[in-house]
Amino acid sequence: MPHLPLSSFRPPLCGLRLSQGLPRPRPLSTHGSSISRRNREAKQKRLLEKQAALEAGITGKNKSLAEPSKAWSPKEIVLYEIPTEPGEKKDVSGPLPPAYSPRYVEAAWYPWWVREGFFKPEYQARLPQATGETFSMCIPPPNVTGSLHIGHALTVAIQDALVRWHRMRGDQVLWVPGSDHAGIATQAVVEKQLWKERGVRRHDLGREDFLREVWQWKEVKGGEICEQLRALGASLDWDRECFTMDAGSSLAVTEAFVRLYNAGLLYRNRQLVNWSCALRSAVSDIEVENRPLPGRTELWLPGCLTPVSFGLLVSVAFPVDGEPDTEVVVGTTRPETLPGDVAVAVHPEDSRYTHLHGRQLRHPLTGQLLPLITDTAVQAHVGTGAVKVTPAHSPTDAEMGARHGLSPLSVIAEDGTMTSLCGEWLQGLHRFVAREKIMCALSERGQIRGLQDHSMVLPFCSRSGDVIEYLLKSQWFVRCQEMGDRAAKAVQSGALELCPSFHQKNWRHWFAHIGDWCVSRQLWWGHRIPAYLVMEGQEKDDREECWVVGRSEAEAREVAAKLTGSPEAELTLERDPDVLDTWFSSALFPFSALGWPHETPDLARFYPLSLLETGSDLLLFWVGRMVMLGTQLTGQLPFSKVLLHSMVRDRQGRKMSKSLGNVLDPRDIISGVKLQVLQAKLRDGNLDPAELAIAAAAQKKDFPHGIPECGTDALRFTLCSRGVLGDDLHLSVSEVLSCRHFCNKIWNALRFILHALGENFVPQPAEELSPSSPMDAWILSRLALAACECERGFLTQELSIVTHALHHFWLHNLCDIYLEAVKPVLSLEPCPPGPPQVLFSCADIGLRLLAPLMPFLAEELWQRLPPRPGGTPVPSICVAPYPTARSLEHWRQPALEQHFSQVQEAVQVLRALRATYQLTQARPRVLLQSSEPEEQGLFQVFLEPLGTLSHCAAVSLLPPGAVAPSGWAQATLSDTIQVYMELQGLVDPQTQLPRLAARRLKLQKQLDGLMAQTVSEGEAETQRQQRLSSLQLELSKLDQAASHLRQLMDEAPSPREL
Repeated sequence: MPHLPLSSFRPPLCGLRLSQGLPRPRPLSTHGSSISRRNREAKQKRLLEKQAALEAGITGKNKSLAEPSKAWSPKEIVLYEIPTEPGEKKDVSGPLPPAYSPRYVEAAWYPWWVREGFFKPEYQARLPQATGETFSMCIPPPNVTGSLHIGHALTVAIQDALVRWHRMRGDQVLWVPGSDHAGIATQAVVEKQLWKERGVRRHDLGREDFLREVWQWKEVKGGEICEQLRALGASLDWDRECFTMDAGSSLAVTEAFVRLYNAGLLYRNRQLVNWSCALRSAVSDIEVENRPLPGRTELWLPGCLTPVSFGLLVSVAFPVDGEPDTEVVVGTTRPETLPGDVAVAVHPEDSRYTHLHGRQLRHPLTGQLLPLITDTAVQAHVGTGAVKVTPAHSPTDAEMGARHGLSPLSVIAEDGTMTSLCGEWLQGLHRFVAREKIMCALSERGQIRGLQDHSMVLPFCSRSGDVIEYLLKSQWFVRCQEMGDRAAKAVQSGALELCPSFHQKNWRHWFAHIGDWCVSRQLWWGHRIPAYLVMEGQEKDDREECWVVGRSEAEAREVAAKLTGSPEAELTLERDPDVLDTWFSSALFPFSALGWPHETPDLARFYPLSLLETGSDLLLFWVGRMVMLGTQLTGQLPFSKVLLHSMVRDRQGRKMSKSLGNVLDPRDIISGVKLQVLQAKLRDGNLDPAELAIAAAAQKKDFPHGIPECGTDALRFTLCSRGVLGDDLHLSVSEVLSCRHFCNKIWNALRFILHALGENFVPQPAEELSPSSPMDAWILSRLALAACECERGFLTQELSIVTHALHHFWLHNLCDIYLEAVKPVLSLEPCPPGPPQVLFSCADIGLRLLAPLMPFLAEELWQRLPPRPGGTPVPSICVAPYPTARSLEHWRQPALEQHFSQVQEAVQVLRALRATYQLTQARPRVLLQSSEPEEQGLFQVFLEPLGTLSHCAAVSLLPPGAVAPSGWAQATLSDTIQVYMELQGLVDPQTQLPRLAARRLKLQKQLDGLMAQTVSEGEAETQRQQRLSSLQLELSKLDQAASHLRQLMDEAPSPREL
């Protein structure tokens, strides 16, 4: 459409004499008169609150998003009560309820979406806007250990917004749902529950019965997770749902293990592993939480009746053999490992010990001779410069022991007790009980040379809370060097994109220092390792063990026969009782979920995936392993781009943790929940009494009134609105509640628009719509800009751009400006045809822009719009075309927007004048004067909306050089523009002057207080200067207002005249 000049919209020129204000038109509204009155009262209240905030020197921008809001009042809940079978379309024939109610809006839509197949790629291929391109993603499979928390909700909100946008865009979209069996976590939770409810351990039940208990627990929890995903509106293809322990995944795991073994990338060896004594299993690095201790710290640990001290450095004397008066003092924080020492090491260039090189030392407990070795890994400047070497219980010592050919001594058993190698006096004791006994023995022998606080990092098992031990175990390991090099090069070459790019540094570092991956777990719940020990009729130790790998026992037996030369029938095979690390099956998920190792149509069509979106904390442990195994097993990268969002923390910046009581179920924010229910959920969990007390107190502090009902759309929009690609995301419920108010704004806007359209309205095609007024042209230009920004945000996958554009359009452009400005026009008889068509386009296009982020609200309101004539009707907004920047480009008028921004500034100035003189009911006349003729013409076409938006009567232009009427309030809009507001007969100076004086006194006291403050630095000083400027400006306005009021008092009041 050609851009029409402003002159084409100009009304007849006004004369120099001010006209009497037109009667204020009654605004079109679907609210009753009582509601309108309440709205006016609410606006007046807000105006007074803003005035009070200004006096206090506080601005909305300075308020922290993480601050808790004041106590909220429950909103009226409206229910959808029309009988509708699951899967049937919702009845939208009735009128919209008076106010937005999430439960009403979200009812019935999701089952209908699923039944109609909108989420299936087969349906999308038939859409008129189909592009022929594919977009595929898999959901990061949540653990079945419990409900989804707010971190999962962030993942779902981001992924679903992207998926829905691609679907509306016309791509063939597949989003695969699934869940992870979470071996260690699930087994730990079920064991804890069995002990709490029935007083039995898994060994009391036996392997098969215990696994049946876990499967039953999974059916309950797995179903709950699916319900949460549905409540969040996740548009997943449920017919393709998978679980990492189902038959297809089990087949893929076995195939992957066999292929890696045959390729020489999987082997069995006796090495140090992270060991949880409480779980009696090896654990992966991600299950190890390294906790810094500042010094002596008392900790309660599983299996210990009293707290255990950590963060203490004990100095122990090792006498030099043959020289009773010479000793080497060694510092240790782990005296319980002293029985496992096989040497003492010093740096070869440490002059303090040069004369002792090659000598032997006496063990302070056993008296055995230990070599004094030299190694450059020893840090001479730390402690005494001498360290004990315990290869069986320290990764660093294991490397040193291997360099020097030292044999390790395992003195701590799988259950955390001391082994027989320690001697009878320690054998069978818990390792931390043994620690105290060893300390007593050393003290009695006079071998302790010091005890002091020592900062340290202590590794904990995140699943059991026990201190990690490093034990030598025969396990299966994946060789990672070769696969890791390929993964690192994929990012370096650009074949794999990490977004944000700053994650590339961690990626490079991790793969440059990657070790082999222990995949054995001593659990019952998980994929049992497809490896078999060939017994051949007798027991053999590890060094002589013969292991074979096969997809089945028959295949393994065939391999064993070839390996041993014995007939298959004579061989006895014993399957490895261990299971695989959960991360092994998770690493296969992008292709196992599509049917691999079979050549399925889904694998051919949708693999590699278009995008992998997940939390940044999973970059190395999950994403890295998917890239390694995906490339090795399929010959392709599993995806070409990884989008990493930040961690969600509570408003205090803490990581979400059940023991802190800050883990939120998204449904509690969606539906609202009372504090008593939140506390009951904690009690029903698996927290121990001490953790429960801490969590309950924290929960009561954070949610003293419970959590208000916010709705799914508000939660999703809030999560997507944050800059999730950078720092951690601090979320407070008050932010989500604020977004619910935004939903209510959209709701009321549509009620207004539907009322304005009437029953017989017929929409024009969007491409034929031409604005008939400058306000129509402005809002359509703003709509086109919003579409452009949304497209940019989705293309760059920066959803905060999308949410900002939508929030600004709906709230600030449409609701605050256009709907208010168009009310007088809509009240005309007959109503011009242009504005209703513009309102329809704003609603239709605005809701389609909103749909990926607020699917329920968008569907509810869009279904009630009259359909456009011609063409195939679109059944749902889920599959309606997403507005593109190109399709709306003909509406863009940047110059007009720039001109109107000056009108908006004038509106703000006039509203500020009204607030200063407290003109709450009166509608004063206004004069606008510019020294530039072009500016006069610019304002000429917007005089009527300027008056409407500023809540004034007639606005007229005062010729350049003309003198303004006496007693009118004056304000400066710019160097060339002045505005004048009528006060005579509208303001009582005798009443207002004392009020102004009181306000001035209050502000002056605040200004004096700020001026008296000591000058600080940084952000605090910047904020102080901003408040000073704000107070000084407000004082200047009050002085000017007082001057005008005194001028009015000096003049005799007259009728409304120039």
